[in-house]
Amino acid sequence: MSHRNFNLLLLVAVAFLSTVHCQNSLPKFTASKTDLTLIINEVEEITLWLDKPVNESLTLNFTENHPGSVTVTPELFIIAANASGKFNISVLGISPGHVDITGVATPPKLVDDFGLFFRIIVANSQIIIYVSFIVGWVYFVAWSVSFYPQLVINYKRKSVVGLSFDFLALNFVGHTLYAIFNTCLYFVPFFQEEYFSRFPRGTNPVELNDVFFSIHASVITAVTITQCFMYERGEQRVSDIARGILGIFTTVLVVVIIMSSIGNLHWLDFLNTCSYIKLAITLVKYVPQAILNYRRKSTVGWSIGNILLDFTGGILSMLQMMLNSYNYNDWQSIFGDPTKFGLGLFSVLFDILFMIQHYVLYRSNDLIIHFNDSTESMDSLKSIMHLQPYRTIPGNDSAANLTESTEDEGSQDA
Repeated sequence: MSHRNFNLLLLVAVAFLSTVHCQNSLPKFTASKTDLTLIINEVEEITLWLDKPVNESLTLNFTENHPGSVTVTPELFIIAANASGKFNISVLGISPGHVDITGVATPPKLVDDFGLFFRIIVANSQIIIYVSFIVGWVYFVAWSVSFYPQLVINYKRKSVVGLSFDFLALNFVGHTLYAIFNTCLYFVPFFQEEYFSRFPRGTNPVELNDVFFSIHASVITAVTITQCFMYERGEQRVSDIARGILGIFTTVLVVVIIMSSIGNLHWLDFLNTCSYIKLAITLVKYVPQAILNYRRKSTVGWSIGNILLDFTGGILSMLQMMLNSYNYNDWQSIFGDPTKFGLGLFSVLFDILFMIQHYVLYRSNDLIIHFNDSTESMDSLKSIMHLQPYRTIPGNDSAANLTESTEDEGSQDA
């Protein structure tokens, strides 16, 4: 048999098998919508389709994992033998909360009823939904913009003295790992298939704005690191402790990659490891900057604009969580699993510490350092002193010398 005839025979066989598979596939239910948000006493209608008839009658029964939050009408109905087409059910919101509704067809194995699964959210108020949406975008913008004040202050000073290199290194690694997690889970089908294989009726936890924020944060932090090579940096460098922490994280990632490559772990576990390391870095990344400020007794070189915007974003993030918890009666998301809320609160507390350092503890020291860093010439300083002569302060030799110098100049002018 020639190679060409063999290929033709193979195509015919594949077509035949595909036809047999389609003929033997089970009738399938699909729904017009599987995710709903309702307000209390609001009714939403869902249309179900059965793509081909069944030889015997079916009974559909709908159950909720949290009874009392919604009412499904009808909860049970019978589909006659050889019937197909569309069928309607309605869902009424009763009390706030998250509800999963599952439809089960009996007798089993006559139809594919996997599509009869619905995620319902019942809310107290539509207005709170709108407010939460606006708050979410405001804190997203605040966090995104918060990276730029540090870039600006570095450019204006032509110096990165006062900016912790440990903070930069940890921040860059954290945001880069977060970007890997978000990008792979949002764009790469391979990782999506693994995720939905593990959570068949779950939803992708990554949104497009998560992808944008993490990539943007990683890029801007890289630009800030580039400034460290361009501008004055004094004796600053990444500390041995920070190198050790990053070394531990690198070792963990390498081990997980090897284990995923040989099949002992799934590649989804690698992505989850990236997210866990990001959370760990969030817990420790502010510590080096706080210590550096304490040792220098100054916050000069560390942008307070960054802190104010980060503080704004953190407060609004926690506000959104509290609004949603009230609106959907979901306080468990805060108190039952406090990770997200706790991390937000932890960051806000560090922001408060930085504001205290900047505006209270080291305010006078910052003014002195700013004066010493100024680029005014000695001639302009003499002009200033000539216009505003100093008075002698007892015990202050420097002030006395300045006063005498100013008076001598004044007598010569006279």
